[in-house]
Amino acid sequence: MGVHDAPGWLLPAFSRSVVGAGGTASPEEIRRTGEDLLDRWTQPDRHFHNVKHLVDVLARVDELDEEVHEPDLVRLAAWYHGAVFDSAERKAYANKGGEDEAASATLAREQLTALGVPDARAQRVAALVSALVRHSPDRKDVDCAVLCDADLAMLAAEPQRYKAYLHDVRAEYAHLPLEDYVRARTRILRKLLARPSLFTSPLAQGWEEPARQNVAAELQRLEKELSRLEAASAQADDAAGGEAGGTPTVVDVPQPSTPPRH
Repeated sequence: MGVHDAPGWLLPAFSRSVVGAGGTASPEEIRRTGEDLLDRWTQPDRHFHNVKHLVDVLARVDELDEEVHEPDLVRLAAWYHGAVFDSAERKAYANKGGEDEAASATLAREQLTALGVPDARAQRVAALVSALVRHSPDRKDVDCAVLCDADLAMLAAEPQRYKAYLHDVRAEYAHLPLEDYVRARTRILRKLLARPSLFTSPLAQGWEEPARQNVAAELQRLEKELSRLEAASAQADDAAGGEAGGTPTVVDVPQPSTPPRH
């Protein structure tokens, strides 16, 4: 999907948010920056973290906007939260997901400042983006809570859509061996279920139960898959050891992080 395949309202919406945040650049400059962002969101290696995900997050922000104090800043943070993305194997094995929040925050600050957005507001957008590293906002920071909740909202999708989400995420990290991917994903799912709550903002509380059902069901499937993979691996090692006439050497391998944090 290229820039011109994106919904027609996206670029005008970006422009409105920039102006609402205090941007003083010309409409042409703002549009060029929006086009740059859409170029980033529509790269071919993005199967889940693509423009469709951007649209979904913006839509969820709209659902929760009654709680938001500075909606233009939250929407701009949604635009930038996955602007820098790399699903390459080196990133996964460095315990990082594909979204690079630090680099995305820097990009937000630089581009928004160049568009005339006041420094304090550009820095606030960057801080909101950085907060998505952990998805554990201060409950008193309503805008941050809304952004985090909007980003995690896919967890509460209806079962068929959740299944499609899982397919897209796996496609994004198809270069990772299946067993590594399953191990990483199960670790994250267990951490999610261990949280007192997945969502923080009041209007998002209705997403809690369906999200937990989806995550628990996925974890159950992956635990069974991991057991099968481990049994097959052990059987293969035993067979290799028997053929070699000795005990196979155990080699420590790097453990990848889960590709998505949501």
